Amino acid sequence: MDFDQWTLTQAAADLRAGKVTSTALTTEALARAKANTDLNAFVTLDEAGALKAAAAFDAAGEKTKPLGGVPIVIKDNIEVAGLPCSAGTPALKDYIPKTNAPVVAKLRAAGAIVIGKTSMHELAFGISGYNTAFKTGAEFGVRNAYDRALIAGGSSSGTGAAIGARIVAGGLGTDTGGSVRVPAALNGCASLRPTVGRYPQQGIAPISHTRDTAGPMAATMADVALLDRVIAGGDEIAPADLKQVRIGIVRSMLTNLDADTDAAFQAAIAKMTTQGVTVVDIEMPQLAELNAQVSFPVALYEAYDDLVAYLKHTGTGLSIEALAQAISSADVKGTYDGLVIPRKLPAPDGTLVDAKPIYDAAIKTARPALQGLYSRTFANNRLDAIAFPTTPRVAIASNPESSSFENFGLFIQNTDPGSNAGIPGIQIPIALGDTSKLPIGLELDGPAGSDRRLLAIGMTLDGVFGRLPPPH
Repeated sequence: MDFDQWTLTQAAADLRAGKVTSTALTTEALARAKANTDLNAFVTLDEAGALKAAAAFDAAGEKTKPLGGVPIVIKDNIEVAGLPCSAGTPALKDYIPKTNAPVVAKLRAAGAIVIGKTSMHELAFGISGYNTAFKTGAEFGVRNAYDRALIAGGSSSGTGAAIGARIVAGGLGTDTGGSVRVPAALNGCASLRPTVGRYPQQGIAPISHTRDTAGPMAATMADVALLDRVIAGGDEIAPADLKQVRIGIVRSMLTNLDADTDAAFQAAIAKMTTQGVTVVDIEMPQLAELNAQVSFPVALYEAYDDLVAYLKHTGTGLSIEALAQAISSADVKGTYDGLVIPRKLPAPDGTLVDAKPIYDAAIKTARPALQGLYSRTFANNRLDAIAFPTTPRVAIASNPESSSFENFGLFIQNTDPGSNAGIPGIQIPIALGDTSKLPIGLELDGPAGSDRRLLAIGMTLDGVFGRLPPPH
């Protein structure tokens, strides 16, 4: 098997046909993980456990299982029985759950082999993956699969980097405001942020129950659809007929683009139009304004109660204050010490005020208004999806500055609004930048519950854009 082009779908088919063993695939994935320690992609590599599971599959495994014998990775805020689950933070580094999170249980029941837990932005609170708590390479920060000097994106940094670097062809991340889509875009892989509530959330270290979801990340949209089917059920998805697809573009989502991203996005839209997709310009007045009223108020307020409940579930006896005291990364420590723990939010004049009234307004008024704006936009324009560049820029330098509040806001500029509305979005790799030679992604956000339709469209677009060349 050509590992530089491997996919979950191909691996599963080859295993079923007896062309390759799980032991061979798992051994190769582990070897690639160990050859790429400078990526900082892993917190835990479970060599013994993965090889044991692969051998058991080869000896007596059910060859018909959809992921039978296929190696995958899991973000380190999702519980895998018997492996540490740190959520990227020092206080939880020795927490070893006894059971699998339901999303992991589904993947394991489908025959997947978990080779390890991937590194992430600390507590999932950032877009850079620059985490000073864990490293396997010389420098801190999960590194980009295409250029080790650059960020992998966050917060599902290690899963994105591992797939982009061709260590594995798929795995799981989590997404609150862009965290499976940003790293997928920057490392050249595909992903789905499902409609909130599509996947079970138990056994996952939270930020916000209103906004959080696990999400599949993989080499291709067909692979993402395979992971989604295993987790959510349903039949195999047939690729969509692009002549039946109608997509909207919102001009306000085309701001702050670098030249490579702008050119790649325009070229992608032109290719889609050539294939029969109908593309229309649409307006979403107040999108940024409504989103701002929901985004940080919901995440920062819910982070307290949701983490308290999760810590209780872990049985570690850890208090949220003790966890916050041990936070390693300066940006995340500042957020917890200044806002989450004291339960404060910045008022328009910059002073810190009690978060509860702002949160209540976000949940009762602003979020329903944002959801209404999306549902009207989809319905009135008869849209399957809204298209935009997943991130406005290609990957930037990886260092403490990459975690600045400005960069955070910039990189989630386009992914955040759909997250706050709870709607699904797929990220598709479309090109390597003309000048940067770095991966660029396109996102399609659809109406709530349209996950399978988006996946069907994405599967056809895989063929239109082709697979990005592997990193050199």
